[in-house]
Amino acid sequence: MATDTYYTIDRSPEPVIFKDRKSKFIGYAIPVVSVDAVKPEVEKLKKAHHSARHWCYAYRIGVENITERANDDGEPSNSAGQPILNQIKAKDLTNVLVVVVRYFGGMKLGVGGLMHAYKTAAQMVLEQAEIVEKIRKKNLKISFEYHDMDKVMRLIKEYDLELVSQNLQEKGEIIVAIRLDDFEAVKKQFEAVHTLKITALA
Repeated sequence: MATDTYYTIDRSPEPVIFKDRKSKFIGYAIPVVSVDAVKPEVEKLKKAHHSARHWCYAYRIGVENITERANDDGEPSNSAGQPILNQIKAKDLTNVLVVVVRYFGGMKLGVGGLMHAYKTAAQMVLEQAEIVEKIRKKNLKISFEYHDMDKVMRLIKEYDLELVSQNLQEKGEIIVAIRLDDFEAVKKQFEAVHTLKITALA
């Protein structure tokens, strides 16, 4: 079973609208790869919906070490951000920000009603999103003399490796991306050709 894959979204789907007792909840899903990217995205939505009452959100970011946060933005504690976060987790997604913008309709929904509304808006927008599976990879640098080029190319072809860069000026230097689960085994194959210089890159 692969342990080097994760699920995310590549682009934002169309926003969705959920209504309950005249309050309007608009759900947005946005791909993000760093915590620093969250605030500008939320600010953008605050500008676009400046007359809304709340801009509640949650995110999960990272692959090996996941950072997650839920923000109720003035709604009762755990009534907004946590239900949104739970929907991201239910779909096992990362590198995703979900924002639900609320326009108040004049009637209080109570904590249960709020939890349901924020959960539903988050669920609806994530169902609109195209979820993609990503493979985690690590780069390997192979330095070689020209007489070893055939051996290097044969191994690259045999393991169907992704070529990141190649420099074939005076000596050969190729960087390949190898999926994490296969990295050690493939690295050993290159190391078995003793004339090659192998460097694992971060």
